[in-house]
Amino acid sequence: MSDVRLSAGVIEYRDTGGDGPVVVLLHGVAMNGSLWDEVVAGLGDGARCIVPTLPLGGHRRPMEAGADLSVLGVARLVAEFLEALRLEDVTLVMNDWGGAQALVADGRADRIGRLVITSCEAFDNYPPGLPGRNLAAFARLPGGIRAAFSLLRLKPARRLPMTWGWMSKRPVPHATMDDWFRPLLTSAAIRRDLRAYVLGVPEKAELLRWTEQLRTFDRPALVVWATEDRVMPLDHGRRLADILPQGRLVEVADSYTLIPQDRPDAFVEHLRAFLAETD
Repeated sequence: MSDVRLSAGVIEYRDTGGDGPVVVLLHGVAMNGSLWDEVVAGLGDGARCIVPTLPLGGHRRPMEAGADLSVLGVARLVAEFLEALRLEDVTLVMNDWGGAQALVADGRADRIGRLVITSCEAFDNYPPGLPGRNLAAFARLPGGIRAAFSLLRLKPARRLPMTWGWMSKRPVPHATMDDWFRPLLTSAAIRRDLRAYVLGVPEKAELLRWTEQLRTFDRPALVVWATEDRVMPLDHGRRLADILPQGRLVEVADSYTLIPQDRPDAFVEHLRAFLAETD
């Protein structure tokens, strides 16, 4: 792992190096970059994969007190990350987290050459679905984040629809989830960071404005959506592909939201084809 200091704090990331196209892969709430391990392995030396761990609860190093960790604030950190690493013509890939809309709407997409939006928050689906609304309810209570993730120490609780049961069709390995949740279970500062994010969702009108701004992204865009997704509506994927001027939709069967976990094989195939056709 490498790290880089940004305005909000230190961000850790993995960089496979190499001369292939630069692919930056972003995860969602209470995860880290390991979400993408099988995809990175599948791409091999065909791409330079850079996988940051965003301050969304799975990060090990707390951000500075008072840092802007709203949805827009984290999107700006992604732009800052690309600038700090001097990355150009990036293929930005995201799953679960929908910060692409905020990046484009905020005028910070100049380093992005291609966009891959994978079963994620869109339109006004923030916080997304039953799991997102459940987490937001806990975040509004004193000590709620700690209580929510203490419950997830119990392995059967991880497969409930209101927690992670609708996030992946196949259970994420417990060792992986233990790694994702450990910072939230052991650090009050990490819980503070996640709470700031969960409660930092703007009004519906602003969320919809962000999505509309995707019409200005006139570069290649691929929308990859799980046909059985119970948290991110499939109709959102179809609408995003229509909004993006160069957007195209592919649907992945036999998967819920976390396609990199459920169907990494299919995702690698679609991403490879997209990179080849837009080179």
